[in-house]
Amino acid sequence: MATRGLFAVAAAVLTSVLAVAGVVLAVLGGDRGATTAFVIGVAFGLPSVVLGVVVAVRRPHSAVGLLLVLVGATAVWLTVSELCALVLARRTGLEFAQWYAALSQGDWMFLYVPAALLMLVFPDGRLPGRRRRWVVAGLLAVPPVFMLIAALDPAPFRPPFEATPHPLGVSEPWLSVLRVVAFALLPVFLGLLIASAAAVVVRYRRAVDEVRRAQLKWFALGAVFLPLTLLLCWAGYLFLGGPELALVGLAATALAIPAATTIAVLRHDLYDIDRAISTAVTYGLVTTILLGFYTAASFVAGLGAGRSSPAAAAAATAVCAAALSPLRTRLQRWVDRRFYPARQAALTAVQGLRGRMDAGRARPEQLEQALREALRDPLLRVGYRLPGGFGLVDAAGAALDPGQAHVAPIRLGGHEIGAIVRGTTGSRELLREVASACALLVEVVRLRIEVSRALDEAEASRGRLLHAGYEERRRLERDLHDGAQQRLVCLGMAIRLAQRHLDDGTVDVDDLLDRSVAELAEAVAELRQIAHGLRPSSLDDGLGHALAMLAGQAPVPVALEVCADELPDDVAMTAYYVASEAMTNAVKHAGPVPIGVRVSLAGDRVTVRVGDEGPGGAA
Repeated sequence: MATRGLFAVAAAVLTSVLAVAGVVLAVLGGDRGATTAFVIGVAFGLPSVVLGVVVAVRRPHSAVGLLLVLVGATAVWLTVSELCALVLARRTGLEFAQWYAALSQGDWMFLYVPAALLMLVFPDGRLPGRRRRWVVAGLLAVPPVFMLIAALDPAPFRPPFEATPHPLGVSEPWLSVLRVVAFALLPVFLGLLIASAAAVVVRYRRAVDEVRRAQLKWFALGAVFLPLTLLLCWAGYLFLGGPELALVGLAATALAIPAATTIAVLRHDLYDIDRAISTAVTYGLVTTILLGFYTAASFVAGLGAGRSSPAAAAAATAVCAAALSPLRTRLQRWVDRRFYPARQAALTAVQGLRGRMDAGRARPEQLEQALREALRDPLLRVGYRLPGGFGLVDAAGAALDPGQAHVAPIRLGGHEIGAIVRGTTGSRELLREVASACALLVEVVRLRIEVSRALDEAEASRGRLLHAGYEERRRLERDLHDGAQQRLVCLGMAIRLAQRHLDDGTVDVDDLLDRSVAELAEAVAELRQIAHGLRPSSLDDGLGHALAMLAGQAPVPVALEVCADELPDDVAMTAYYVASEAMTNAVKHAGPVPIGVRVSLAGDRVTVRVGDEGPGGAA
């Protein structure tokens, strides 16, 4: 482990020891208020210590983990110091107690130093520029100087050291100079804290890497809980008369900042950070408006009635909440444009495409291009899932392979109809929301693809039928021309020859007539064979009889099993030709092996199975 990681682990161990010491001091001090403050401080500090150790182990070369540990350790240290002060205050004669009382007057500044340093080096553990070194030097120098000046001030110590004598002290005119310097250090320290926070803004503006920007947004999300603390404090004064609710905000802040920092460093893609920030800002503004309206209503009711009227203020606030509800959507859009531009652009693109479609100026197939432009992702794809299909297709009907990219399914009516395939940008939450918004457009495109495919299939089927009919006519023409037609022509010529030479006796008429009759018989046989090719006459007695005659002509044994039900003529003829072609292939390729033919009928479905035991390998 790197040196910084070891330091982080060592600081966490020392913090644990300090917490144990705090428990001992709480028992010795016996002060319930200080003990409560100690418990709260430990509860606020330990999450940061634990998460800091996790970051330090996973990123040992970064100073972020060490500073997270120091943020929590400082909170524990200051609460333990209060317990220690209670114990030492009872022993005012101890020289150590006097020095401790003097040096503890300005230690509160150290609570802000680790957090400010964390803002300076987040997220990579390095300063954003050389000029920030002066900020680091100031953060490390101002608190000790201020603490030393506070120790030299002879004014009475704060409780519980009000009875403890000063071990140090200066007199006029040096005292006035020191007080002026101490007073001047306060705005200087505030300026250093502001400069540390500004470093986060500067990093975000300079960042071109999406990972870096996402990390900084996570850090900013944790800082959003600080305004939440102010809102809770405001609400506490309105409803409870005190700042007790601010403790809830402080607790949330103590958990949110280290948690957001840890997520930013280790898992910046855990959730859509833009969406989280947009939602937090929206509800924060709504809460602020409602609290402001309640405050104004309470003030106006107090002026009118001469005293505060919580019921009237609450009723007025309820009316304000009802009026504000329809405006929340507009407020969300306004916030999205500034904090979540990708979402606003994508949803606007989908809505705009719908409007152009209604006006007849766009087609739903332009959805992919619209989302690419809105999300600035040239590799984004929109896939469509057709009924009965297992994969995705694009708007042209071609197969679409998402590969290893993230796929956000598009569902409508509980069925998956498509998907958005992420290219280079876009969080999973954003793509899911966009997928839900464009479901109707995807369904329209999917139906258009189905209709287009059906039309293409119908056109292809029509072409196949025309081609088959044309080929069949050519076959008939060829068979008639080469067979029966030639024989009939020869027969006609022979009869014409017999007619011309019937009286002169030069032609053997009997022999000519015998040969003509033979030719005529062969022509009739060929015509019957052609007619049998169009529709076997054996089908007149049923499919079983026709297949039995076909099997009798086969050179191998054929086992027949044909259903006894009468089939429609076109179905029976189709089954006959299927069986005939399959038997011919079996005889040709399977060798001299037995063939089995089985024709079965189940409902309105006829199944023809032809099998053999040959080595052909066909199924």
